[in-house]
Amino acid sequence: MASKYLLVVALAAVAFVRASPTQLQQPLSTGDVSTGGGTGGAKDLIYELKKAEIIPTVLDSFDPKLALSVSWENATAHVGNTVAPSETQKEPVVRFVAPAAAMPEDGDESEVLFVKKGMQLTIALTDPDAPSRDDPEWSEICHWIATGVPLTEPTYDDDIVLSSGAISPNAAGASSKDLKTIMGYKPPGPPPETGKHRYVFVALAPKNGTTERLELSKPEGRQHWGYGKERQGLRGWAGENGLVVIGANFIYEQNEEQ
Repeated sequence: MASKYLLVVALAAVAFVRASPTQLQQPLSTGDVSTGGGTGGAKDLIYELKKAEIIPTVLDSFDPKLALSVSWENATAHVGNTVAPSETQKEPVVRFVAPAAAMPEDGDESEVLFVKKGMQLTIALTDPDAPSRDDPEWSEICHWIATGVPLTEPTYDDDIVLSSGAISPNAAGASSKDLKTIMGYKPPGPPPETGKHRYVFVALAPKNGTTERLELSKPEGRQHWGYGKERQGLRGWAGENGLVVIGANFIYEQNEEQ
């Protein structure tokens, strides 16, 4: 009986060892990316985006490839927390972190299966609730587009950092001096008596997976991202520039006079 038990354990161990290299080359599953708002997984992120109606209002459903951390001096985006406008007046520090298994040296460039070193990554911030969520005739409002966000390799502390949604004191991030601005940062500023606004941060990557330099267009205006249609903006601009969503985060803000 004991020998049969040992044989089963040995076979299971061999199967695990053989499977591991293959598993490491697969696209991220829905439980691999910590999001800062739930119990640790992309399922939590997608759930929160759907709960807040960001999916499908602003974004189509997507497969998160990295964690998007956004931090100001006295505030941090926690996937749906409420932040005061006074705390977000300066351009934030952003950090894109992908698990090591999602960063191969070489890979299929036909579509974004992995986040690769050298890939040009972009951050965008949009408000779909202008002037209010019930009356979005000005939306979407483009608040920020910057490109060249570096990809941070995961460290021992990343599970702790990302699960809490905060950036550790020693963690490196991308500040304004590191990025190429496409559309300058316009601080969130919900008008009085318009309720809470959702401010959505999105990480974007080239749809075809290329690591070549991209020349991204600047939207013609902030209101409607220049498209002239209600609740239009991020989707259209990303599509025109060959970009797809690989990560997201969001906060709520409300005029402090209310």
